[in-house]
Amino acid sequence: MSVIDEIKGKLDIVEVVGAYVPLKKAGRSFKAPCPFHSERTPSFVVDPARQSWHCFGACSEGGDIFAFVMKKEGLEFGEALRLLAQRAGVELVTQQVAEGPDERDRLRQAHEAAALYYHNLLLNSAAGLEASRYLLEQRRLTAKSIEDFQLGFSLDSWSALKAHLLERGYSEAELVLAGLLRRRDDGSGSYDAFRGRIMFPIWDQRGHAVGFGSRALTAEQTPKYLNSPQTPIFDKSGTLYPIHRARQAIRREDKAVIVEGYLDAIMAHQHGLENVVAALGTALTEQQVALLKGLTKRLVFALDPDAAGDAATLRGIGVASEALDHKTVPVPTPRGLIRYERVLDAEIQVAALPPGKDPDEIIAGDPGAWRRLVEGAQPVTDYLFQAAAARHNLGEVEERAALVKELLPAVAELKDPVRRAHYLQRLAKLGQVQEEALQAELRPAPRGRSSSREGAAQTPGPAQTREPLEEHLLVLLIQYAELRALAGDLAPSAFERWENRACFEALRQGPSLDAALRVLPPALETHWEHLKQATLPPMGVEARERAVGDGVRRLKERALRRRWAQSGQILADAYTELRADPAPGEAVAEHLRLFEEGAASANELGWLLHQQRRGPGSEGEQRDATPRE
Repeated sequence: MSVIDEIKGKLDIVEVVGAYVPLKKAGRSFKAPCPFHSERTPSFVVDPARQSWHCFGACSEGGDIFAFVMKKEGLEFGEALRLLAQRAGVELVTQQVAEGPDERDRLRQAHEAAALYYHNLLLNSAAGLEASRYLLEQRRLTAKSIEDFQLGFSLDSWSALKAHLLERGYSEAELVLAGLLRRRDDGSGSYDAFRGRIMFPIWDQRGHAVGFGSRALTAEQTPKYLNSPQTPIFDKSGTLYPIHRARQAIRREDKAVIVEGYLDAIMAHQHGLENVVAALGTALTEQQVALLKGLTKRLVFALDPDAAGDAATLRGIGVASEALDHKTVPVPTPRGLIRYERVLDAEIQVAALPPGKDPDEIIAGDPGAWRRLVEGAQPVTDYLFQAAAARHNLGEVEERAALVKELLPAVAELKDPVRRAHYLQRLAKLGQVQEEALQAELRPAPRGRSSSREGAAQTPGPAQTREPLEEHLLVLLIQYAELRALAGDLAPSAFERWENRACFEALRQGPSLDAALRVLPPALETHWEHLKQATLPPMGVEARERAVGDGVRRLKERALRRRWAQSGQILADAYTELRADPAPGEAVAEHLRLFEEGAASANELGWLLHQQRRGPGSEGEQRDATPRE
């Protein structure tokens, strides 16, 4: 029995899923509203006999306890395996156990040791006195916050940390790999990566120390902020500070507030505002959104009110809008018909901060004011209007035209007719143009010439969520060359996530990983490395082959379900449009009757709609109204 089978045998999927979702008995199964998209009628089913789950609604996803925990918690397979093994009381035995802790554990332990060392220097050394005063007096942190977040200080020395950790059994190679030391350019050795700085330990979502952020104490030090480099355990773009402390509060309040800096987040937690996290930089990334989407669908951006903060907010909104889940909704057309479009199944807001005030200043001065700012956060469209109006000189015609061009797509994305009318009227006033002119811009293009905006809205794009199934299959194919032949007949289009599709196409084109990497877009090299270095559970040859075969089969089935769903929607639209014709003609009316009675095929119905759309006088009207196969 494999360790995976042992875990499944000891854990009941009803209990595992029930910890996240309120399940109700429904015959032999259990049902609940899907936790991965918004819905009124429960379509999420857990089958205890098969120990599986499936969403029969918009998600159309399913799997076992591992797939559920990976999707809900935003974890890789290895992380989900360790989490469920701990719950089941199953000991994971790997090849490294006999040799001692594995490489990643050693790197985490080195960071824990470094964090303690830096923290002790801040509290107990003369060199750390200035940094301690700065945090307590100028930034108004409490001694408890300094202790809770294990803030520290690095000596202005080239080798103090190196000597400390070497004495504790860590090798120079390990410390370089961890990002705590850096190699000299001339190859003559290594030196401490952080010197004379305030240190902020960075933890992953499980509370393991994986990296550091640091702040300069003087204006002469550059850069002002310096983070650990990317390592096997740390990726700045995939980490939020301090996500391990904020997780429960985000779930409890069903809202995540995103700030920019370490001190902003610490000050919020100091005052009991524990659903606050900081992006490690100035712009939110897709990987960071993935950490949050398993906890909440409500994001509030509260970045610093300066030019950089505005730009980061705009980029973050765009990334979040793409990475969060979407749902399919009916949208009325100008002819009174219905079409279906994918819209964001989440809420994104922006807290407008007072000019010249950073979040930590506002919170330290008046925590109540901060709560009011967050509670009164603007909808995204309001913020976009405000930010655009501030960037353009509305006294000039060219600037007003640029503003209209910038904001009209945002208005076009609004599906609610009342909200769209409100913002259209507001845009007309700002741009000093007739509202009718803007409405004309929003109208769909004539039949046969669909606009790019309408086409983009109606054509489902790649799923913008993490795809554990796709990633697990790619990890196997990348790490085991002999398995790639088993996926030879899998079409790249079966991958919904574009990054995964591109990686799969690269694998098909190159006989080796180096060759595949040469044809991979440079922007995806980080994603490729993530897949290449992912941890897999211990598996024999047969188990790996079964896993690839199962992954290929499930991707094919999912792609087929997607095609069926799209075909069904196209058929429904065709039927609705033909039925709405006030004068369909005898041939069309007869075929509609036959279709309703089950005597005509969907192919015939689609052909009829095609003929109707060709218009009077077309060659098709001169022919007998009989479909050609």
